[in-house]
Amino acid sequence: MILPLHEQVRARVREVLARQHNITDPDLTIPIEYPPNRALGDLGTPIAFDLARRLRKAPRAIAQELSAAIGPIPGIARVEAAPNGYLNVFIDRPAFLLSRLGLAGELPAPPARAEKTIVEHTAINPNKAAHIGHLRNSALGDTLVRVLRFRGNPVEVQNYIDDTGVQVADVVVGFRELEKLSLDDAKRLATSTRFDYYCWDLYARVTEWYEGDKDRLKVRAATLHDIEHGIDPTAGLAAFIADTVVHAHLKTMGRLNIDYELLTWEGDILRLQFWARAFEVLKETGAVFFQKEGKHAGCWVMTIDDPDAAPDEGEEADPEDREKVIVRSNGTVVYVGKDMAYQFWKSGLLGKDFLYRKFATRLNGGTLWATTSDRSQAVSDHPKFGAAAATYNVIDVRQSYLQKLLKQALTAVGHPQEADRLAHFSYEMVALSHDTAKELGFAPDPDSEDGRRPFVEVSGRKGLGVKADDLIDRVIEKALVEVDRRHSDLPAAERRQIAERIGVAAVRYFLIKYSRTTVIAFDIDEALSFEGESGPYLQYAVVRANNIFQKLQERFGLTPDALLKPLAGDPPSAINDDAELWDLVLEASRLDDIVEQVVRSLEFAVLAKFGFGLAQTFNAFYHRSQILNEERADVRRWRAAAVAYYRQQLTRVLDLIGVAVPPRM
Repeated sequence: MILPLHEQVRARVREVLARQHNITDPDLTIPIEYPPNRALGDLGTPIAFDLARRLRKAPRAIAQELSAAIGPIPGIARVEAAPNGYLNVFIDRPAFLLSRLGLAGELPAPPARAEKTIVEHTAINPNKAAHIGHLRNSALGDTLVRVLRFRGNPVEVQNYIDDTGVQVADVVVGFRELEKLSLDDAKRLATSTRFDYYCWDLYARVTEWYEGDKDRLKVRAATLHDIEHGIDPTAGLAAFIADTVVHAHLKTMGRLNIDYELLTWEGDILRLQFWARAFEVLKETGAVFFQKEGKHAGCWVMTIDDPDAAPDEGEEADPEDREKVIVRSNGTVVYVGKDMAYQFWKSGLLGKDFLYRKFATRLNGGTLWATTSDRSQAVSDHPKFGAAAATYNVIDVRQSYLQKLLKQALTAVGHPQEADRLAHFSYEMVALSHDTAKELGFAPDPDSEDGRRPFVEVSGRKGLGVKADDLIDRVIEKALVEVDRRHSDLPAAERRQIAERIGVAAVRYFLIKYSRTTVIAFDIDEALSFEGESGPYLQYAVVRANNIFQKLQERFGLTPDALLKPLAGDPPSAINDDAELWDLVLEASRLDDIVEQVVRSLEFAVLAKFGFGLAQTFNAFYHRSQILNEERADVRRWRAAAVAYYRQQLTRVLDLIGVAVPPRM
């Protein structure tokens, strides 16, 4: 890792500035950069340029003063002033690599981060099978969890379950009005069919049923009312549908190594009077008010502060266009109102808490908890949930307006700091490439409007799209064809396991390698490519490194640890004089710096491209530098050490993406 050295250089520069120039500004930024080539140093800082006006000196003179006064820094070979005014830093290469392999010295401890962060992601309506669009949310959310934990943040992972919404109500309508099935019938059906797939088809049929007669929407309204007020048999059927579909969603996400700690059920927010308490606070602070006239008469509304909601230039402003209904005139709270109550709880501001029950077993064998409002199900001995210092809500870009209202509500009730610590992690939709849509049996007519678009859009409401499990299955099946071709001697179960790991890597890497603001068209062949920018390419680069150590052990009878143990006593010329070896080590060390960039920007494409670039750097080194056939033992060890460190770091990159390395490729 490279950031500890960054901090050591910054600290020493600050010491010199305080001692020689009485500059003690704690907010002074000392940028650390990577010079374009190693001849200019391994690290550099343009701090002399930033101080030139303040000190009334030329940058070159300031850099010379700093380099002369900076003294020895642990892990740094030397510091030099460049003619252009940069301060260039040269790392002690042998010490750097040895310490990062645990063979000598100790790395500084990472900064302690005690404050908890909540990441809420996935939040699929529990009315049908997950589709490919949901996978992008979950892949981004899970990767966010992993990078935050990598940097030492305590993270609580939540998945919001909208069990009282219109989508669940529509499936209930389908069971009762179209299928004429009761709760007992639904339970029997769940034991004999893929229930979430059944609901997928039924949901699309209900949409068509409504379109056949708009008066049928009254059935939806009555069903929604019964669900929200817990009136059986409607509420019981809705609860069973949601519970069964959520278990299916967990299995789907588990295939991609995506896990949660708490399922938060919207119905509990209503039954435990979370909204009632939040409503009181909103009214007391004037954040909402009762509208007595106009189109919102009889509603409780919030004035919209967002400047984007202003009328276009030349249009007359209508005050009612800057009002968001929070409670309808019939007393029903809209979706964002329940979200406000939930956000107040997540930020520790509500003064109320859920009851909790054990719901399922997590991927790591621990307990997956769920909220409950039923005291007979509640467990008293549970982890403490909620009350986080910061929150990330991973929700697609179409929800940006509502997320802004959450921040506005927090500010309006007197908590601007909590509003600042709420981040909407937005992202664009996922479509399919035409080739992949065709392969999955979902290709539009080439002459239709959809067929002329650059990608194929999906719609869960219309039943048009690809179920997540179907996509994952197809990717794994194609990976298995290649694994069978290369490793026909392996047992079938082992070949299947390898294909599953490759398939997971293909899907997860593809879903994060593009900017989150970009609409992506998923393409199976591109995702599975062993040559391009893909998850399997990164896996192959680690497997290749593993093979080097396996062959070294076969030839010399030494484990990797035993092979590298004498390294501290070897001459350092092999690492000091080998530019490609050092480039591999230095590039691999930048992972912690990359993670910080990712957290600041919430762009995981940066992490994906770093992993791809690191794999390319290794492959170039692999083809140019002999290890197995290198006759000089010390050179062989230094090269093997560089590969060991690279392997460690790229494996970490894959883990951050949620991908495991297969034993073979």
